Amino acid sequence: MSRRPIRMGMVGGGRDAFIGAVHRMAATLDGSMELVAGALSSTPEKSVESALDLGLSKDRAYPDWESMLEAEAARPEDERIEAVVIVTPNHVHYPVAKAAMEAGFHVVCDKPLVLDEAQAKDLVLTRTRTGRVFAVTYNYTGYPMVKEARHLVQSGAIGDVRKVIVEYNQGWLATPLETTGQKQAGWRTDPSMAGAGGAMGDIGSHAENLVSYVTGLGVTEFASDVTTHVQGRNIDDDTSVLLRFDNGARGILTASQVCPGCLNDLRLRVWGTTGGLSWQQEEPNTLKQTSLEGPDQIHHRADASLCEAASATNRLPGGHPEAFIEAFANIYRSASSAIHAGRDDGSAFDYPTVEDGARGVKFIGAVIAGGGQGWKSFQE
Repeated sequence: MSRRPIRMGMVGGGRDAFIGAVHRMAATLDGSMELVAGALSSTPEKSVESALDLGLSKDRAYPDWESMLEAEAARPEDERIEAVVIVTPNHVHYPVAKAAMEAGFHVVCDKPLVLDEAQAKDLVLTRTRTGRVFAVTYNYTGYPMVKEARHLVQSGAIGDVRKVIVEYNQGWLATPLETTGQKQAGWRTDPSMAGAGGAMGDIGSHAENLVSYVTGLGVTEFASDVTTHVQGRNIDDDTSVLLRFDNGARGILTASQVCPGCLNDLRLRVWGTTGGLSWQQEEPNTLKQTSLEGPDQIHHRADASLCEAASATNRLPGGHPEAFIEAFANIYRSASSAIHAGRDDGSAFDYPTVEDGARGVKFIGAVIAGGGQGWKSFQE
């Protein structure tokens, strides 16, 4: 049975912003949400103009997020926004998310969640107190074959997990791009806006979350090597981490943005006592499974044998690729279902929660602070 879309207001994502458009396409792809209000830029005039560009009415094109929350909360319940979507630079996430929940709105927030562990803990407490739904857009968990990988691990198809390797390699910051005025490079390499982690915060956060989602394992100890290769840069651009997990498994996580030729090279490999799994984001519609006792298997997105969680997130017949935006849309669809149900339950509705986001922030901070200091303990 179809349900009405959740009314959303967006903070950030105005003119010339890449990720805002991605979120808008994803949120509306299945009719999960509809954009009815926006405060789309830190510059008031640009904020209003960006909203008008998208066809929002004048009275819901806001100069700043504070006025949006105040005005929307004053509207009749059946007219006001129900969810606030946050797609700003990282340093704005915390005040908007906290104020939105306090005003009675649900939240969908880009990653990493906030700048530090204290802010993350406060958002977890605020969500518990207010009872709002809070989804964090670790979009790679939305890929059908990632969900199939999780199912295969949970079902024991590869035995007990022993080894995990996750890589996220990009090359776009191999030069001092931030000195050219490029907006994305500017704020992502500024610790006051990005947080403690550069490559680790931007893409390493995805890598940590992907491992947690697929394997269900928790990190107990780590040893990190944190490097800045580009002269004059004040944040890491290449980080590697050795991992020890709560079941005794071992792992390696690498996050680098100085690898020329790499575009969005996210890869996950998991080996257990009887087999292994391999998935690559740039070829997201297939999943390779290996076994001690049989030939390799290639699982495809449209296979009839996929688990329910994977098959339910497919939209197109096999041979028609689905990828980045559709994965985002799966998170929006899940969050929308949770909002309709009136409960924040990432396990039941399958979306990353504020607790997942908080764990990621703690991991980023620990890895950066522990760089070059040998083995450190990590407790979630």
